[in-house]
Amino acid sequence: MVVNHSLPHQSILECLHSESFRSRYGHVSPDAAEKVSRFGAPLGSRIEHYSKIFRCMARIRELINETEESGSSLPSGTIVLAEELKGGSGRFDREWFAPAGGIWMALAWADTLLPDYARLLPLAAGTACCETIRNFGVEAMIKWVNDIHVNGRKLGGILCETLSGSLSGERYHIIGIGINCNISRFPEELRESAVSMQDILGTPVDLKKITVELMAALAWNFGLVHYQEGLELVERDDGIGRSGKGMVLDAWLKVSDTIGRKVLYGYDVVRQPIYQATVRNVERSGALVMELQNGETVTEHSGEIIYLN
Repeated sequence: MVVNHSLPHQSILECLHSESFRSRYGHVSPDAAEKVSRFGAPLGSRIEHYSKIFRCMARIRELINETEESGSSLPSGTIVLAEELKGGSGRFDREWFAPAGGIWMALAWADTLLPDYARLLPLAAGTACCETIRNFGVEAMIKWVNDIHVNGRKLGGILCETLSGSLSGERYHIIGIGINCNISRFPEELRESAVSMQDILGTPVDLKKITVELMAALAWNFGLVHYQEGLELVERDDGIGRSGKGMVLDAWLKVSDTIGRKVLYGYDVVRQPIYQATVRNVERSGALVMELQNGETVTEHSGEIIYLN
């Protein structure tokens, strides 16, 4: 293991409070921005950095159990970052190609949100990834729930799960993130379906810089979930969420191209597709609203889709 001194928590906080970062959210009042930042500030308070590890999410699970056994709790916002994964995987244990040159990370976020707002964390993570990639000049889009793509070719993905500690029962949301940054060559079976930022830009990106910006964006968007919860619990709105869907989903919709698409839906859609439909809406909870070929409307809270057009 290499303990990461090149990405201290202070670097994330400095990025989060920088004028250039805040300028992306010019519609947010200074007072609201400060509150959002405080909610997200724990992200990256502890970082483990590995040159190579089997899976970042597996290490997060180990850390939760190890700290419990020592009579403590894992700090919310803990991050495990790797330069390369030996056993990277996505949904349903699909193999994830994760060589040096990408961002491979997982984080633990303490489950302190009410269920309706905890469901927004995966959307917040996807928004943070897409906003960061776009800031480096790549016009990435999000396919529900959180596949990041450019013209149908996968650039990154997010995997989320909830875990309870084996002793205390303390719950954490674990978010795994993979982004193809400076990968110059993919295996033959992925060459048509995957792409990297380097492929698109024609030049490598600064991995340290994009990693710090991604962590700052995660801190902001996670803070936004907590801020939205606080606003809505006291039934007031300071104008950040304008569509009636809530500010977190509003941000996600700005970087998603899912509504209006014809899709194939399933829980494991690659191996067991269930039906074809057209996406009509995304609810406040992040649930997908689709119209079947017979005109019936269905709402799905989990699963995955493949675009057909």
